[in-house]
Amino acid sequence: MIEVLPIFKGAKDNNYQPEKYPRTLMEEESWKVPTPVQELAAGVVEPPNQFMLREQDRPGSLLLATDMPEPIPIIDLSRLPDADEAAKLQSVLQGWGLFLVTNHGIEASLMDAVIGASQDFFHLPLEEKQKCSNLIGGNRFQPEGYGNDMVLSQDQILDWHDRLFLRVEPEDQRNLAYWPKEPESFRDILHEYASKTKTVRDIILRAMARILEFDEDYFVSEIGEKAPAIARFNYYPPCPRPELVFGAKPHSDGGVLTILLIANDVGGLQVQRDGIWYTVPSKPHTLVVNLGDSMEIMNNGIFKSPVHRVVTNAEQERISVAMFYGVEGHKMLEPAAGLVGEKRPARYRKIKAFDYIVGLREHFSKGKRFIDTVKI
Repeated sequence: MIEVLPIFKGAKDNNYQPEKYPRTLMEEESWKVPTPVQELAAGVVEPPNQFMLREQDRPGSLLLATDMPEPIPIIDLSRLPDADEAAKLQSVLQGWGLFLVTNHGIEASLMDAVIGASQDFFHLPLEEKQKCSNLIGGNRFQPEGYGNDMVLSQDQILDWHDRLFLRVEPEDQRNLAYWPKEPESFRDILHEYASKTKTVRDIILRAMARILEFDEDYFVSEIGEKAPAIARFNYYPPCPRPELVFGAKPHSDGGVLTILLIANDVGGLQVQRDGIWYTVPSKPHTLVVNLGDSMEIMNNGIFKSPVHRVVTNAEQERISVAMFYGVEGHKMLEPAAGLVGEKRPARYRKIKAFDYIVGLREHFSKGKRFIDTVKI
């Protein structure tokens, strides 16, 4: 069993149990390895300080968001070659960067199985989940596996969720040591689901290329044959102070696009536009798709990578599964040559895809957007 530490000094005041979470690091470094939020939520009546927004950052309840000014477009993937559907996609990419997808070719039974396997995993005993821990030797973080995101500073505001983070593409780079053996069906279900969402990725990338009057395989080719794909299973337990605690702090994704599956129609996803937060509706067996920073750079800002966040609630757990699709690490991110000219100069400087993801992680921990640093 990998030992887990309290999230900060004096954690005994927040129901820290030394017999359950023995100390293995110096006391001064205990903040680096947070207690799993699911375990924490079961024993506290007030979130620890590291989860609570600072006074100056509390504009009002996080739960107060506006409904969409008009229904967010639902893109019928089976009709995307049609001009009307393509025009609808173009409008939402330029305005929101986020949309819903139906007729995506993924069976409802498979989507239900993905959510069921996710629930079964997060409801396993802690000792079983920690067989997939993202901590090496109990204290050294690496991205893959079960646990929390990296904590880089003692004053970092933490998000109210646990996650399981797995590389699924390229297939020959999967590290099955971090893929759960329980439930038994987990690996097969994820393999099948990942193959289906990759097809969805390609359909959307080709549609965007046609909209921009490129060869339809332009973006598929640009991201590379071994473009990475990460599956991230998110578990948000009920939170006693949802008005002051983020499930996931405001951010934009770093890759080309994200395909999100949400369980049980439990809301919480919000997207920002013109400084206003809007609640994103969810519908059973409908995917939520949003662009990432890499795609915004590649299309020179014509399509947007939206800032979004997740809020918590006091009553229900929330589970989601995000498939993050990116660009091969050695490739350069830069605006496509066909989208740069006198009337529209390059709006982003060149940066290697790997370096972008490194910068993204560092800025995310501080609640900042890395894409702002590459804008010209």
